[in-house]
Amino acid sequence: MPFDIINGDITKMNVSAIVNAANTNLLMGGGVCGAIFMAAGADELQVACNALSPINTGDAVITSGFRLNAKYIIHTAGPIYHDGNRGEETLLRSCYINSLDLALKNNCRSIAFPLISSGIYGYPKEEALSVAERAINEWLERNEMDVSLVLFG
Repeated sequence: MPFDIINGDITKMNVSAIVNAANTNLLMGGGVCGAIFMAAGADELQVACNALSPINTGDAVITSGFRLNAKYIIHTAGPIYHDGNRGEETLLRSCYINSLDLALKNNCRSIAFPLISSGIYGYPKEEALSVAERAINEWLERNEMDVSLVLFG
């Protein structure tokens, strides 16, 4: 199945699920999280998230996509980057794998990810991209799904 890296707006993707780079309390934040909340309908999405909160770093949960083209939003809490020696890579990898597993469990045929933890959580972009590519490609060796990694800007 295809794995594409594209530039674009994740909120406009026509996929089964988009992934939200969430915080552990599943509260509306800034960056990609804020954009997803605004596009989906912030009040409705926050109510759905409150029912699932809190989550652990690396975990993933699923809500309706509300006003998005996507049927679902998968929320995953990426790690805050400190120095790369505190398990950040393992946690970041878990974000991708757990999100893909949850999408598969919910019969999704396609999914779009942002570059998790690479914004305010400070994960170096090149390292974050490398972790994402490896995790997604390894998952796709055993499973089928159309996967997009959507970079903004």
